[in-house]
Amino acid sequence: MHLPVSAALLLVQNACTAHSPRRCAPRTGWLARTAMADNSETNVIKLESSDGQVIEATRDAANMSGFLNGLDDEAGKVPVPVLQVTAGLLIKVLEYCEYHCKAESQNMSEIEIRDWDEQFVVMDDYVLFNLILAANYLDIKGLLDLTCKKVADEIRGKTPEEIRTRFNIKNDFTPEEEEEVRREYAWCEER
Repeated sequence: MHLPVSAALLLVQNACTAHSPRRCAPRTGWLARTAMADNSETNVIKLESSDGQVIEATRDAANMSGFLNGLDDEAGKVPVPVLQVTAGLLIKVLEYCEYHCKAESQNMSEIEIRDWDEQFVVMDDYVLFNLILAANYLDIKGLLDLTCKKVADEIRGKTPEEIRTRFNIKNDFTPEEEEEVRREYAWCEER
């Protein structure tokens, strides 16, 4: 049985990333030269956002997503529908993935990556919450952890009333229900 070079490369790439699906596949040695010589478009996939826009991404960046990891060669020709993510959010998600792929390939320091991550999540709540939903839908653990940490940092040390005010949450508990919750979860406030 003879496989085309592009199919063989995909098999090797999947084998390399099987143990770590969210990390970027290293492109070194003969594999990188063959991939470049075969067809530079095989490293690009097309994604169609929920609002119908087609966005190109590198396979390495897409492989950070459990949802997109291991797409076949058709993904470079036919757009893969990403039904729950708008174009603006998809671009933001891919910005995160591309940066982390670059950071890994260039062996950037943890401090440099952390500083970039901290700046990346400086955004309004609407975008942040939708980015959390997109990271969850696309199964990008690093981005999901980063965005949830940002929200957790905003909550840490605040009273329930301060949290409601900060995130504009309406209190729909009756005073009796609120007291019951406080008794039930008193252990949380003992820390």
